[in-house]
Amino acid sequence: MRIKTADLDKHLGEEVEVAGWVNSRRDHGGLIFIDLRDFDGLIQLVVTPETAESFALAETVRDEFVLSARGTMRKREPELVNSNIPTGEIELVVSELKLLNRSEPLPVNTHDDGDASSEEMRLKYRYLDLRRPKMQKRLKRRSEYYKVVRDYMYAHGFTEITTPILANSSPEGARDFLVPSRLHPGKFYALPQAPQQFKQLLMVGGVEKYFQIAPCFRDEDPRADRLYGDFYQLDFEMSFVDDGEIVRREIEPLYLKLVTEFAEKKIVCRSEIAKSYIPEDDVVPRLPYEVAMDNYGVDKPDLRYGMELVDLTEVFSKTEFKVFKQPCVKALCVKGGAELTRREIDEFTEKARKLGAGGLAYILYSDGEAKSPILKFMSEAEIDAVKEKMGAEDGDAVFFGADTRDLVNKVLGQLRIAFADRFGLKNPKEVALTWVVDFPFYEWDEKNKKLDFGHNPFSMPKGGLSALEAAKTDAEKLAIKADQYDMVMNGYECASGAVRNYNPEIMYKVFNILGYNNEYVEARFGGMLGAFKFGAPPHAGCAPGLDRIFMILEDEDNIRDVVAFPKNGNGVDLMMNSPSEVDAEQLDEAHLAIIPEED
Repeated sequence: MRIKTADLDKHLGEEVEVAGWVNSRRDHGGLIFIDLRDFDGLIQLVVTPETAESFALAETVRDEFVLSARGTMRKREPELVNSNIPTGEIELVVSELKLLNRSEPLPVNTHDDGDASSEEMRLKYRYLDLRRPKMQKRLKRRSEYYKVVRDYMYAHGFTEITTPILANSSPEGARDFLVPSRLHPGKFYALPQAPQQFKQLLMVGGVEKYFQIAPCFRDEDPRADRLYGDFYQLDFEMSFVDDGEIVRREIEPLYLKLVTEFAEKKIVCRSEIAKSYIPEDDVVPRLPYEVAMDNYGVDKPDLRYGMELVDLTEVFSKTEFKVFKQPCVKALCVKGGAELTRREIDEFTEKARKLGAGGLAYILYSDGEAKSPILKFMSEAEIDAVKEKMGAEDGDAVFFGADTRDLVNKVLGQLRIAFADRFGLKNPKEVALTWVVDFPFYEWDEKNKKLDFGHNPFSMPKGGLSALEAAKTDAEKLAIKADQYDMVMNGYECASGAVRNYNPEIMYKVFNILGYNNEYVEARFGGMLGAFKFGAPPHAGCAPGLDRIFMILEDEDNIRDVVAFPKNGNGVDLMMNSPSEVDAEQLDEAHLAIIPEED
């Protein structure tokens, strides 16, 4: 029976059989040493001339040949011990060596951390890239991660139920992947962006607490923290729940367990503003959306560091400085920022311009004085007030934003992140969690000059039907809050959830406000609306993104490094050559035709 590397030290003096890939081969004349790699690690094989057939074979093997070996386990001589590997004190003296398969020279390195090969080559030959010890460990870690998640859900009374992959199109905020129907010409299925409608129907169907590790499909542009095409989320829903805090309390211990026990990281919150939003019996803040935007410039703030946006509009209310005669003036205090070079300041200024700012004003505090080209335009009272309100000390720098409130928040919010990168404020061994709550139900679509849904149209507006009916103006409609909540982890949105809209009358109304009539709602969501008319209970849920959470827990910056078979940054599967063309017969069966692009 084949013995795994991890168990070989239990068989000293015994005859055993091992199998794996050649990690390296060293010919010392009278002896050949082969480091054989299996799923657990390496074991050194010693092949001697006394086993003539095996020795002849050992002379021909190359890296990544697949071998099996039979022989006797023994202790290495003290001077030959390799303390760099777990099996460095033992070796296998080969009595029989077999070649199971050959390997051509490899196009990618299977021994390093992936730095020696480009990402494109690693993805094209992903089956080889997966042989790297780091990737082998990651695949096992991911399996353990899923087990922690499933065990938690089972322990909390959730029932695992799978939902359909071929579904109907649903307004989840991204483009659908459409699947043409062969049996129903001109009609299409859609791959689900999330099991949203199905899980709500399960609540109507009498399920108390549902979950699944659900595949989701969205035609969104890929980026470092978002996979293209398909991804996995922990999807769950609870019946007879009409308050988002109940859901947050239900799932938050799983986050804490994953962070502190699975990843062995420390929970932190270094923002004094955020700390004021932590419940007395908890460790995770509940930040209102408007508070997050106003103090961090983003709705997914990284709270491993402070550096909040400070409003200075009142300080400059009577200023003579033209640049600061704007509806909103805010600033960031960057601790240690006075050490920035002129070139670095220019780079941050260019970043601000690309985000829509006219420039980037600043003050450096160094050698006991303030230094800046803008000081000559400011009064002494303004200079003193800035230093006091910003808490600036010697060695710090203050950077300003002046424009509309939305633009200032956007620019300084992104600069806050960039400064944190520059000054090493993102400790990978720490995790800052926060719930962002009270999202706007509606938002203004600047492109089309109209109201649109802020997030999920299936969320329950706070105040219910009366809040919708009372809102007459656009401003009043924009003030409506959704009982919706996001979990943010180290500056990444890692979950989104809400109390659901289970009332048909409210469902009609939220769409009516945007100009959609009841017939439109029934055509798009008739199945769900019909179900809600038969005693639907209040219900709520959430959907943590498992890939992104795992990326953070594993200290990775690229989400493609934590899944087995990702697509590249252009949404292409280089290994399987997908997407690809299909033949004319397949198109005919699906009642499709390709329209050539015009020159």
